[in-house]
Amino acid sequence: MSPSDLPSHLQLAPGNWASLLDGLCARFPRIPRNQWLERFARGRVQALDGTPLQPQQPWRVGLEIRYFREVAQEPVIPFAAQVLYQDDELLVADKPHFLPVIPAGRYVRETLLARLLAATGNRDLVPLHRIDRGTAGLVLFSCNRRTRAAYQQLFGNGGIDKGYEALAPALPEMAFPHERFSRIERGEPFFRMVECDGPANAHSRIRVIERMGALWRYGLEPVTGRKHQLRVHMAALGAPICGDDCYPEPRPRGIDDYSAPLQLLAQRLAFIDPLDGRQREFHSARRLAPWGES
Repeated sequence: MSPSDLPSHLQLAPGNWASLLDGLCARFPRIPRNQWLERFARGRVQALDGTPLQPQQPWRVGLEIRYFREVAQEPVIPFAAQVLYQDDELLVADKPHFLPVIPAGRYVRETLLARLLAATGNRDLVPLHRIDRGTAGLVLFSCNRRTRAAYQQLFGNGGIDKGYEALAPALPEMAFPHERFSRIERGEPFFRMVECDGPANAHSRIRVIERMGALWRYGLEPVTGRKHQLRVHMAALGAPICGDDCYPEPRPRGIDDYSAPLQLLAQRLAFIDPLDGRQREFHSARRLAPWGES
């Protein structure tokens, strides 16, 4: 088993479970009961202050707990991130395709956060936002818990200018720049998002950077921040992003299949620094290539 030093947090949802163990088994049906018992026995299910919890404690709705994820035979991701900038407050990482930002699913140590914690030794390091595992490019981290709220507020009030690039099929009949408005909600299976009827809650700006025959390089700006928004909008326009294994339809991909990365790049982040009023702007050093390399 590969243990994580990074706790996951969970607020206990409404349910009629008699014990903490019963509720966790119901909440995470893929984790065997005996595995939860082992975690409890090793003190890896805790209250927020680090006090170990017991499996037979009652399930208390609203209680927030933390637990440490463990993954059997965690696959090694053979791609490295680069640190583009670092000071006392911020770190800017340039993430490769296929590397998750935070622990999720089968990945605990093979994540951008875990690698940066190991490299910097800064336990206060926290991502201020996330991009998909399949997306490459910029991720902004807070290095200082005392100033973190000021930077988090930028993301909450639209103070971050985000620019993406994507490779996708040509749309010669469409006028650009194009503004896409739609309503995006959670679909089926659980990991997919879908456009549906109702008031728009997602807005993307789309322009053409380069025309390369059957494939074009697009500049994408997510005005709102719905999950998978850019991928859903491009697929809805008839130009799904190259390498997308989720839209317009899910396509199975092997754990170690790195042959066709999603051709989506978080290329630019710009904002006015809330601490000193400086204009800050960062650009990814990566470049999408028509043959699927970046």
